Amino acid sequence: MGREDTPEKVKLLLGVLLLQCCLAGFHVVTRAALNMGISKIVFTVYRNSIALALLAPFAYLLEKKNRPPFTFSLLVQFFLLAFCGITCNQGFYLLGLHYLSPTYASAIQNTVPAITFVLAACLRLEQVSINKRYGTAKVIGTVVSIGGATIITLYKGMPLMNFKSFHMLGSSIASSNHVWDWTVGCLFLLGNCFAWSGWMVLQAPVLKKYPARLSVLALTLVFGLVQLLAIAAFCENDSDKWKLHSGGELFTVLYAGLVASGVALSLQIWCIDRGGALFTAIFQPVQTVMVAIMAAVMLGDELYTGGVIGAVLIVIGLYFVLWGKNEEKRSSNQGNEPELSRHLLREESSPEPKSMTNDIP
Repeated sequence: MGREDTPEKVKLLLGVLLLQCCLAGFHVVTRAALNMGISKIVFTVYRNSIALALLAPFAYLLEKKNRPPFTFSLLVQFFLLAFCGITCNQGFYLLGLHYLSPTYASAIQNTVPAITFVLAACLRLEQVSINKRYGTAKVIGTVVSIGGATIITLYKGMPLMNFKSFHMLGSSIASSNHVWDWTVGCLFLLGNCFAWSGWMVLQAPVLKKYPARLSVLALTLVFGLVQLLAIAAFCENDSDKWKLHSGGELFTVLYAGLVASGVALSLQIWCIDRGGALFTAIFQPVQTVMVAIMAAVMLGDELYTGGVIGAVLIVIGLYFVLWGKNEEKRSSNQGNEPELSRHLLREESSPEPKSMTNDIP
């Protein structure tokens, strides 16, 4: 029996690693796009347009029978989901990446589970059972993760290594970045994490009323594009900015839309369906390691002592939170389990795709 299960386990492991590789590539490719001079708003509009074109047919065909009728309340909630999950999430990410390397962007994003726990606890969607092991673990993990993010933000430290001689894509981040730019970039990326977490928390009540996951994501993209185009009408009215001037620019846009949003989303749903949300989330730090290697070789990024210390603490905190979530899931009856827990960590025996909450920024 164990031997029969081995090929499936290998497939699942390869699938999770490929997922993290696709997402790691997105961080590096996006940084390269900014180095090439692509407008942030144009890049975001093109990326989400491609993602919507890929997703909409599947959402329409696969969820015909699952879509309830629209109400004004649902439309408002879709608008808010788009504002958090698309406009603020992706906007803060690009602004942060403008000042920081892809490695630190990926490292800071490991705080998302901890921030999600805090927001959900504040909204009483999560129980803070400090008298139980799993509750203590989630609280400790949250404090450690936020502490790691604080270290990255306030302490840059000394450079550890530099691979600028292997520079391949775009221009590297200037080594003379001021501490102020570093701090501003970290704050923008923390804004990205808060927006991402808020998006996940808001999904729980929306999916309860509108149980069609692909359609929810497609409608979120629609409202997000409307918001982005409204912003672009004021901020990017130069038609030349909307043209792609090189094969490199075209590649970055296609990678962001096709691979990061299309292939990665499909892989993520498959991995969560086969291995569960927790198993998939555990491999998140692998993405940070991959980004560090790719960014060092391709962009000539440097690593700093403060960033490494903060990243290690964030990863430790991440595993504390995930362990606490797993223990809580084991000890809770399905009927008494918090709503957000059912949304983020569904039973692995469920035949439907379980979660899309780890979607890329």
